[in-house]
Amino acid sequence: MIAIIEKKKNGQVLSKDEIKEAVMGYVEGSIPDYQMSALLMAIVLKGMNEQEIVDLTDIMIHSGDMLDLSAIAGTKVDKHSTGGIGDKTTLAVLPLVASCGVKCAKMSGRGLGITGGTIDKLESIPGFQTKLTFSDFVNEVNQIGMALTSQTGNLCPADKKIYALRDVTGTTESIPLIASSIMSKKIASGADKIVIDVKVGSGALMKTLEDAKNLAHTMIQIGKKYQKEVICLLTDMEQPLGYAIGNRLEVEEAIKFLKGEEVSKDFYELVLTIATYMVHLGQSIPMEEAKEQVLENLKNGQGYQKFLEFVHAQHGTLYQKERISHKNICATSTGYIRQIHADQLGSIVKELGGGRERVEDQIDYEVGVVLNKKVGDFVQLGEVLMTVYENQKTIDEQRYLNCFEISLEEVETRPIIYEVIG
Repeated sequence: MIAIIEKKKNGQVLSKDEIKEAVMGYVEGSIPDYQMSALLMAIVLKGMNEQEIVDLTDIMIHSGDMLDLSAIAGTKVDKHSTGGIGDKTTLAVLPLVASCGVKCAKMSGRGLGITGGTIDKLESIPGFQTKLTFSDFVNEVNQIGMALTSQTGNLCPADKKIYALRDVTGTTESIPLIASSIMSKKIASGADKIVIDVKVGSGALMKTLEDAKNLAHTMIQIGKKYQKEVICLLTDMEQPLGYAIGNRLEVEEAIKFLKGEEVSKDFYELVLTIATYMVHLGQSIPMEEAKEQVLENLKNGQGYQKFLEFVHAQHGTLYQKERISHKNICATSTGYIRQIHADQLGSIVKELGGGRERVEDQIDYEVGVVLNKKVGDFVQLGEVLMTVYENQKTIDEQRYLNCFEISLEEVETRPIIYEVIG
């Protein structure tokens, strides 16, 4: 293992046998955390070529079981996000897509770095079961058109173990590690077609458009080798997505969208676009027709009804719970919101208990922030910028204020979707 670490540290190409020795040795316990951490850091710093990434992905796929979803009728379409601050898109997209008759069999992960995980968000719903047996998973998809479970059983155990280690060793931001992690899970999970939301900006793993494009092309190439059609949307994460950041708060925002209540423009547009691509792929129909179906099922409430079916099927109970204490953070000047530092807000919510510092940490589902303003909005001195929900820990008000930059000049806003590849 030391020779493998040294080789990658020196920027050399690892053979498939060397990658397999490291990965499977770690899975089986003969290679300790500290050595795997060293190899991961070497990969972060020195990268991998396309063949190494394909080999790593293949080893992860075959480290455990591959799901056979042939018992689910029709085309199975999966959706994934590379993770961003306030990204609760899956919670709104899947019920909407399933209500249009497209089968969604999805496995999701927990938080990674400062980004929240879909499984953590769902576990903020009292009683909600995120660990399904394979037969229950298949039955739920067949009965209601969707199911969402954590990475359970023996599916990609190599990725599951390495993913948890990356989260606590500062090795999350690496195209080879992100691409192999995402695609190993997606291919082993048995989906036919995949839509991937690649986040770009300060609140995402990919900080630049160039890196996001490289990641997208890498994942599309991996998909081709396994005969999987992959579409990647490059989307903005220079500010948090939507208004809410924090597990239960984000679930509530997704519910508001599905109920047809007013939500932020960026969240609304992103959910509609991803849902449209998924229906387009799942039914092999033109984009215009797919968008009509999605909009119709949002307006007539079928998307929300599907969400209720989904929560009920996985033993969750939706009810109004009394809020923990909150405080308002108010603007100290008048002007236009020039920037909201998503990464800083993500770090604060993690510090409050909304994310993990260590693998074994328990999450506080109640904490978080709800923005009152987005980039480009005008704000008056003393007006509320956001509401903060704190529990065991309190954060100095100035740190919240430091997340906002206010300018006297009008601010041009960025598009939520930069580009679609694939």
